[in-house]
Amino acid sequence: MPSRRFSAAEGAAAPEPAQFAFSFDRPGLVAGVDEAGRGPLAGPVVAAAVILDELQPIDGLGDSKALTARRRERLFDEIRAKALACCIAEASVEEIDRLNILHATMLAMRRAVEGLRLRPVKVLVDGNRIPTLRIPAEAIVKGDAKVAAISAASILAKVHRDRLCAELHALHPGYGFDVHKGYPTAAHLDALHRLGPCEQHRRSYAPVRRAELEHASR
Repeated sequence: MPSRRFSAAEGAAAPEPAQFAFSFDRPGLVAGVDEAGRGPLAGPVVAAAVILDELQPIDGLGDSKALTARRRERLFDEIRAKALACCIAEASVEEIDRLNILHATMLAMRRAVEGLRLRPVKVLVDGNRIPTLRIPAEAIVKGDAKVAAISAASILAKVHRDRLCAELHALHPGYGFDVHKGYPTAAHLDALHRLGPCEQHRRSYAPVRRAELEHASR
């Protein structure tokens, strides 16, 4: 899917914004942001932004990777029902190949924040990088295990991307996307060797490039 809008600050040739740590807390809404899908060889990268409601706490939030798939699915529905605002956004395979995965991830995060129906006064982002935003932001390493709103965003992004991989499997069943979710497992690499890449594979990733060249030479 082509980019709907694109900030030059997130382009492949532009430096990433520095990480700023804010020593003050302004009153108001705080959004948590996280992503899913930087490592896979195929499919979009997904980001989510969540503003939780303090009056409707959600039990069991945590790093999405540490939860079972069934638990993530239940929490996905609860977060969507109880959060004051949430938004899930993507950067496409074409954008990943054009911008690189880091800049595409920042783009997806920015889209998620901009898609919130309520404007937060501060954004907390999992990791050590922040996207270009008009709102004060802070990067928190391992924030998905420390900040409830980031945990909620992690779960939304992960479940949404897993569902996309199930759809991708239905279109291209030979690769096993429903199992490995696009990650470079032995089974996925074997399928790439046998079948070559499909249109949802990221050509900027070395294993995909090798498989494409291999098939072109046959």
